[in-house]
Amino acid sequence: MEANKVKNVFIKGAITPEFIANSIAKHQSKTGIGAHDIFLGQVRADVIEGKEVKAIDYSAYESMANQKFHEIREATFAKYELSCMHIYHSIGRVETGEICLFVFVSAPHRKIVFDALHFVVEEIKAEVPVFGKEVFDDESYQWKVNT
Repeated sequence: MEANKVKNVFIKGAITPEFIANSIAKHQSKTGIGAHDIFLGQVRADVIEGKEVKAIDYSAYESMANQKFHEIREATFAKYELSCMHIYHSIGRVETGEICLFVFVSAPHRKIVFDALHFVVEEIKAEVPVFGKEVFDDESYQWKVNT
């Protein structure tokens, strides 16, 4: 299990495919792991009242949000026998089609990672104070409501 200190989960802008691939590749040396599961949250081009979302500008009170991410990590490790877990969330502007949330869990067996990943993502959506401003083609915006 990883250290219990509060980590900064925020990445400026989109989370790149290269970053995701490198994170996965780093686990090849951890031979006690038998399963990984990942969740990738991607910005959708929703159409709201006739206007298309072209980006989401994420903001947060980062120390408070990082503390909440930490609490979710601790609760997940207490509930599931994970080998490791990584959470990364974008801060700032992310264009449609780009990744804004990357959650990566690893364990000796597959059932644990499926259950743990579902738990983590639902907790993040319900508990973490990260705010998304949906920006439309005309640069007008509205604040996103998590669903």
